[in-house]
Amino acid sequence: MVGFAFSPNLKANIYEALRMAHYFGGELVFVHVGRKTPEKESIFNEIVGSSPVQSEKISVHWRIGDPVITLLQASKDFDVDLILLGALKRENVLKFYLGSIARKITRKAKCSVLLLINPSIERQPCQHIVVNGLDSPQTKLTIEAAFVVANALGVKKISLVEEISRSKVAVAVDDDRSLRRATLKKEKLRRQEQTRVKDVVQKLPAALTADVNWTTQSIFGRRGYSIGHYAKLVRADLLVMNAQENLSFIDRFITRDIEHILAELPTDVLIINLKGNE
Repeated sequence: MVGFAFSPNLKANIYEALRMAHYFGGELVFVHVGRKTPEKESIFNEIVGSSPVQSEKISVHWRIGDPVITLLQASKDFDVDLILLGALKRENVLKFYLGSIARKITRKAKCSVLLLINPSIERQPCQHIVVNGLDSPQTKLTIEAAFVVANALGVKKISLVEEISRSKVAVAVDDDRSLRRATLKKEKLRRQEQTRVKDVVQKLPAALTADVNWTTQSIFGRRGYSIGHYAKLVRADLLVMNAQENLSFIDRFITRDIEHILAELPTDVLIINLKGNE
């Protein structure tokens, strides 16, 4: 499902959506929150008709209401697997706490969400995917989804990033002996995390992993912030993350995991929330 507005990025968003539907062989549902007018309908149909990629599985719906509530309800009504949204690359402090439309939908959606920060009329090939390797029940499905996406889009490189909290290696370093202990502890944690993530990948169907060059990377730092910085540093084309787990009212005012990503999107972000795993 694509929530679309008549913004300067409308054509790029429509083209991107049509390409995605083509690559995944999916049905495409466009939803506009606003009144349907002959002018709007004409503009939309003209853009769809001009796309070099076409699909017979398209439906367009016009609804009135609050954008967040309306789009979330539409995602349930049409039983969608993925919501595609345009997003601001960086939000100011006020919007960070109040939440943009994209942020609110991302937090509440019961399906996966793809946030595009630079939609393009001409296809920009996706070449490098970074995916979280967190020690979480969701991670196996997220890693598998990343390989599915890589195969569909022809991506040849995946980096699986394990974020390790610095608190796990918090050792007072005041001499050579304590420095060595801290170094050994970090190396042990790194090996454990890489072994865990490699085990997940090796258990995936060979058809998913055979044509993809995948590596693991351990990072010590704050969850969410570290992987976002890494994705930006290596110029990844897509960052794949677990959906936020157990978000409470208090969590809305604390920068936890995925919130670091949503505050300053380093690249396009795919947040995996498989409906069968709710």
